[in-house]
Amino acid sequence: MARELPETDEEWRELLTDEEYRVLREAGTEPKFSGEYLGTDDDGVYRCAGCDAELFDSGTKFDSDSGWPSFYAAADGAVELREDRSHGMVRTEVVCARCEGHLGHVFDDGPDPTGKRYCMNSAALEFDDE
Repeated sequence: MARELPETDEEWRELLTDEEYRVLREAGTEPKFSGEYLGTDDDGVYRCAGCDAELFDSGTKFDSDSGWPSFYAAADGAVELREDRSHGMVRTEVVCARCEGHLGHVFDDGPDPTGKRYCMNSAALEFDDE
């Protein structure tokens, strides 16, 4: 079951590591090819590092060669999409539907069956091999 959500910024800082906080709460991005889950191919689910909500099934993970863990589909209702106009680009940001933590971005260059590439930061995820 998902953990109780912090109510204040101070509580978020106590719960998360510095890197998790930077990514999830400040919309940061980890360096390419540096994330813990980039090469993980075990069976299980990827959860939000902020609130423990289920986000992605390992069966939807694929090697995009982008430098970040990539998935072609999110769990039903797990994420919200928002327009992101930062860094002089227009992209689609992916946030956790439960805690609104920044996870990464989604692009339209993924494989079938969705054609989507959810490009996620490992720091925003926790892997659960159930």
